[in-house]
Amino acid sequence: MKKQRKQFLVIGLGRFGSSVAKALSELGHEVLALDKQQELVDAMAPYVTEAICADSSDEDVLRSVEPSVFDAAVVSIGQDTRGSILITVLCKEMGCPYVIAKAQDDLHGKVLTKVGADKVVYPERDMGQRLARSLSMNHFIDMMELADNFEMVECAVPDEWEGRSILELNIRRNYGISIVAIKRGSKLIPSPTAEEMFSADDVLLMLGETDKISKIIGR
Repeated sequence: MKKQRKQFLVIGLGRFGSSVAKALSELGHEVLALDKQQELVDAMAPYVTEAICADSSDEDVLRSVEPSVFDAAVVSIGQDTRGSILITVLCKEMGCPYVIAKAQDDLHGKVLTKVGADKVVYPERDMGQRLARSLSMNHFIDMMELADNFEMVECAVPDEWEGRSILELNIRRNYGISIVAIKRGSKLIPSPTAEEMFSADDVLLMLGETDKISKIIGR
């Protein structure tokens, strides 16, 4: 089945906004990027469908790009909390079906939610927490949150699992998680069989509830 091509509006082209805009474009979607700094717009122009230098907090400017025609808008304004709140309000008032807004802190996030943001993200805070976890754990390498209580984690094989198989450990029953894949040097073993034995240098891709994975990796 052919993947549906969607349209996204990205407002604010700092590190977070530019990363989102590029990623969406690479996934084959149409992206209109807006920022009031010409150099940021020029840098983004080769990667997106269209990049415009304009002040998105100006109601006439925002109305001219028709937020209602996009599948979603990402409001990624930097330190201008007032501007991000205003733009979020305007996007919702102008009919944008789904607005994701970047927040600087919890208070900013609460206000964004109150004024209509469908989802609030905290990229700096979340990245800091992610780094802290990686520094404080013996086995943890990387993670991807799939939902509030569900995640996929890449980690070194726990010491007590070395030389034992998935079947012997009865991982799904005893730990409540699934081993999605095993990295063994340059080799990737997807959907490993129950007889697969863990080696000391293996890197595991685990899928499961956050609390259950936390018990395994000592979080």
